[in-house]
Amino acid sequence: MIKSSRIDRWNRRPGRSDCADPTLDRGSAVQERRKGKRMSFGKVAVLGLGKVGKLAAELLVESGFEVTGIDARETDAPFATRAADLKDAASLTEVLKGKEAVLSCLPYHLNIGVSNVAHRLGLHYFDLTEDVPTTKHIRELAKTSRGLMAPQCGLAPGFVGIVGAHLADQFDKVRSIRLRVGALPQHPTGLLGYAFNWSPEGVVNEYLNDCEVIEEGVLKTVSAMEWVETIYIDGMQLEAFTTSGGLGTMCETYADKIENLDYKTMRYPGHVKLMNFFFHELLMRENRAEAGRILTNAKPPVDEDVVYVHVAAEGWHNGQLRRKEFVRSYYPIEIGGKMRTAIAWTTSASVVSVIEMVKAGLLPQKGFLKQEEIPLDSYLKTRTGSHYNTGHRKRHA
Repeated sequence: MIKSSRIDRWNRRPGRSDCADPTLDRGSAVQERRKGKRMSFGKVAVLGLGKVGKLAAELLVESGFEVTGIDARETDAPFATRAADLKDAASLTEVLKGKEAVLSCLPYHLNIGVSNVAHRLGLHYFDLTEDVPTTKHIRELAKTSRGLMAPQCGLAPGFVGIVGAHLADQFDKVRSIRLRVGALPQHPTGLLGYAFNWSPEGVVNEYLNDCEVIEEGVLKTVSAMEWVETIYIDGMQLEAFTTSGGLGTMCETYADKIENLDYKTMRYPGHVKLMNFFFHELLMRENRAEAGRILTNAKPPVDEDVVYVHVAAEGWHNGQLRRKEFVRSYYPIEIGGKMRTAIAWTTSASVVSVIEMVKAGLLPQKGFLKQEEIPLDSYLKTRTGSHYNTGHRKRHA
C-alpha cells in the first residue's frame, strides 16, 4: 500500500530539483524553466540513418528544425547528410560543432561516446536506448550538463512510461502500473511468430538482461522471459513476459509509493518457450552476437507489422478501487508520402514529440529528463505526437 495520500505528480518524482522547484504548479514550473534558460533551438543532428533515424529526421524537418543526418556511410535523404566515423570522439566533435541538439539513433553501445561529446559541447541530447548502464552514465553527465540529457525517448522506455504515469495521476492512491508492448508481424509464420523489425542487439539484451520491478512494495530484479501471462487485444491472444529496460527510471520514481510495477514484452503464444530453449538450453546466451545473427537471418524484417500497447494502472479514487487502461493497436501509416512500419513511426514519433516540447519550453532545458515526467496531453498535442491519435485502429478495420 502507498502510505501517503494523493501524490502530486511533481512532488512524487525524485530529481525534480534538477529542473524546477517541485512546489511549483505546472504553469509556474514552465515559467521557472524559461528564466535564463535556452529554449528555442533549431539545429539538430540525427546520428544513424536506418529506418527509425531517417524517419525521425524527416519528422523533425516537418516540425521546422534544421536537420543534418550523419551516418557511417553516404546516404541519400530529403535533408542534409554527411558521413563520419561515429565511433571516434574527434570525428563526432567535428560534425556536432554548431549544432544545438543531437538525437542518437545508433546501437546502444555507441551512445556513451555520443553523450560524452554532447555534454562537452553543451548540446541537448536525446536517444532511444533501453540499456540501463548507458542511461546511468548519461544521468551522471546530466549533473553538470548545460543542455538537457534525455535518453530512453523511444516506445519502451519512452511513450509507454508517459502513458503509465498519466493513468497513475488519475488516482488518489496508486496500487499498480503494468506496461506491455509488442512489436509484431501482422501475419506471423512459423513457431516463433516473429520478425526482427527492431535491432537484434536490443532484442537479445531485453531477453537476457535482468529486469527491474517493484513487487509487493519491494524494488528487486528478476530474470527476463519469466512471469508469463495471457493478454487479449482486439480479440488477438498474446503472451507477455518480463524483459529488461522497458521501465526506464520508473522503479526509482515509484519506489516506496506503489505495490507493483513491471514491464513485459508481448509476443504471439509459444514464443517465450522457444526463446528460453534457444538461449538457455542451447547456451546461445553465451554468444549474443551470433544469436542475433541467427535470429535475424531466420526472421528478417517485414513491412506489414503492428505495435500492440497495453498499459494499465489500478488505484483508489474517492475511496473506490478502480482500473484505468490504455490499449492500442498501431499499424503502418503514411508519412511524407511513404508508408512507414508501425515500429518505425511509433519510435520516431516518440522522440520527435519530446524534442518539440523541449523547443517549446514545455520541458526542462537542462539536467536529466525522466520520461514519466512528460505530460501526456501536451505530448499528444505536438505536431508529431498527434500521430498516436490517428495511427491506431481495430484489427481488420
